[in-house]
Amino acid sequence: MTAPATPHASTTARPGKGRVNMPVTLALVVCAIAVLVPLYVTVSMALKTTSQSVDGNAFSLPAPFTLDGLVEAWRLTNFPRGFAVSLFVTAIAVVGTIVLSSVASYAISRNWDRRFFRWSFFYLLGAMFLPFPVLALSQVKLTGMAGLDNPLGVAILHTMFQLSFSTLLYTAFLRSIPDEIEESARIDGATTWQVFWRLVFPLLAPMSATVGIFAFLASWNDFMMPSLITSDPAQQTLPVLQSIFQTQFSNNYNIAFASYLMAMAPAIVVYLFTQRWVMAGVTQGAVK
Repeated sequence: MTAPATPHASTTARPGKGRVNMPVTLALVVCAIAVLVPLYVTVSMALKTTSQSVDGNAFSLPAPFTLDGLVEAWRLTNFPRGFAVSLFVTAIAVVGTIVLSSVASYAISRNWDRRFFRWSFFYLLGAMFLPFPVLALSQVKLTGMAGLDNPLGVAILHTMFQLSFSTLLYTAFLRSIPDEIEESARIDGATTWQVFWRLVFPLLAPMSATVGIFAFLASWNDFMMPSLITSDPAQQTLPVLQSIFQTQFSNNYNIAFASYLMAMAPAIVVYLFTQRWVMAGVTQGAVK
């Protein structure tokens, strides 16, 4: 008697599985080099002595290793004050962007059939095509008239210019949350504000992290807006302070690069620890 054939799993691999995509890999390598090489030069130059920094070899390792450039840049630019101003502006911008854009997106997504909310969304999208340099003169005059030619005014403007893109992300994400969850809460007597803050807003945590990171990077690294809005040089953010003291760096490239490194270090650290939230939030909002 012939034994019945035993079923076995197919050993045929899926087409393309395990195969290296060379164009994508090459593009990633080029992008990594474009980021890592300037970062290496910045760190290397910041840790050199003044004589080493002017020898014309930016790619050489520091020998001897010294922190004098960092110490001098800390003192020359009054780094603690600039850091505090930048942190103040960025914190307000991040919190304001998350709160305002999430509330606006909730109102738009849950009232999409009403013309006012639908056209409000289109209005916000249209604002994405208006960069700050186009509106710079009017913003400078308005903030001066309102007494907001200070870090607070910069923080408010950062929040306003982040609303369009943030509302777009939140609206796409909110469409994935079923209305039935909210209806059950309303049956239990919850108001609209209670439904949003106690039920919907916690569900927006991945997108809130993404929006907050984008707002942080845009506000922390901005140079043009605080340089034009803030009238008092003592209240400037770190990027502007670097420009103000650039002439004092002279040929001391180690001090200049040390100041650049200290200014961008917080943004690098924040992004390294939160980049997974960026990818997760954007992907969920795009797919759903």
